[in-house]
Amino acid sequence: MSHSLQSGRPAHWLDKPYYSLHAYCRHTFHEKLYKIAIDAGMTCPNRDGLLDTRGCIFCSAGGSGEFAVKAQGRSVAQQIQCGLTLFRGKQTGERFIAYFQAFTNTYAPVSRLRTLFTQALETPQIAGISIATRPDCLPETVLCLLTDLRQTFPDKFIWLELGLQTIHPRTADYIRRGYPLSCFTDAVHRLCLRRLPVIVHIILGLPGENRRQIYETISFLNTLPVFGVKLQLLHVLEGTDLAADYRAGMFRLPDQEQYTDLVIGALERLSPEIVVHRITGDGPKNLLIAPKWSLHKRAVLNRIHQEMRRRDTWQGKYAPPGHFSV
Repeated sequence: MSHSLQSGRPAHWLDKPYYSLHAYCRHTFHEKLYKIAIDAGMTCPNRDGLLDTRGCIFCSAGGSGEFAVKAQGRSVAQQIQCGLTLFRGKQTGERFIAYFQAFTNTYAPVSRLRTLFTQALETPQIAGISIATRPDCLPETVLCLLTDLRQTFPDKFIWLELGLQTIHPRTADYIRRGYPLSCFTDAVHRLCLRRLPVIVHIILGLPGENRRQIYETISFLNTLPVFGVKLQLLHVLEGTDLAADYRAGMFRLPDQEQYTDLVIGALERLSPEIVVHRITGDGPKNLLIAPKWSLHKRAVLNRIHQEMRRRDTWQGKYAPPGHFSV
């Protein structure tokens, strides 16, 4: 990668000091791609009793799908049409990403998955699909399906989003992630072999983790064939076990200044080859207990961008060379 701008930032990053999803889409598809969140009516092995019935400690009853199109009685195709309607009148591109967001979206019979994903890929305005799932819910039958769909729709992409959150076993146990790190690593390599790009979810500010541990998780990503990353601040939502611990004073959340510093440090250590899909998060307003400052998303993003420019820093500034490129 040639760093043609001052301060080591490549020209195709456009106006941000990191390789944003916006820049990737502009460079790759020549337009911005907005996401239409889909609720495919899934569950999760952490919910249905296979592993647990309580879900991850931070996960709401909606399985992180609160921003999906209201799905009751609606097919994937109908949800997409509803989502397209919401974007009418806005200055957007002509194509979108269908984001299978709620719960674990490969945790179903292959026949059902084929129907759901095909409905999205057949929609002309959909440039590709992004599938949120778990690394322990990717059997070979599912990978074969995804490979077949990629070949059937060669002009569209299929991304997999995996919720790693942390590499540290003690934290993983606390949040009830339910699988070992080796399971995640194996899934990433298996997806890479099939040319299915992986986006990794990381939570910054998990209880008990210090700055060094967070940066160890970031550095670990640099050793894997990872396409993208979502850096998510920890949200405390009503109805979760995390909320009970928070109200009991078992941990504190970073304030906005602390989070800004933390996310900048993470970006500085992240390979500049990895696309940054998110550096903050969207907590449902009606469920969010803390941090309330995160509701002002534009202000949070502006503060991070301004501080990175003030420090003259950028993604990968302190990352060692040699990311396992996809």
